[in-house]
Amino acid sequence: MEIWVFNGAKSHFPSGVFSKKEIADAWIAKHKLTGVLTKYPVDEGVYDWSLANGTFKIKKEEQTKPEFIQRFSSASQEHYHYEDGIEE
Repeated sequence: MEIWVFNGAKSHFPSGVFSKKEIADAWIAKHKLTGVLTKYPVDEGVYDWSLANGTFKIKKEEQTKPEFIQRFSSASQEHYHYEDGIEE
């Protein structure tokens, strides 16, 4: 199971969470938003998901520490950029 999370430009927190990309696309277009829509696994952290999928490999001890894991994101997650509600 996956969800779609929208983070607006310059925001610190998500402004929308959606069960389907099509629903997110419509909401983003309706409000002419700028930001990134990213697919996230449910019930699994992105750090663990990336390790399991082989898209991230630990190279340094610091990459196993809470400070690293809590800020971790992965460019290998499916994601889309929007400008004024239009997918780029």
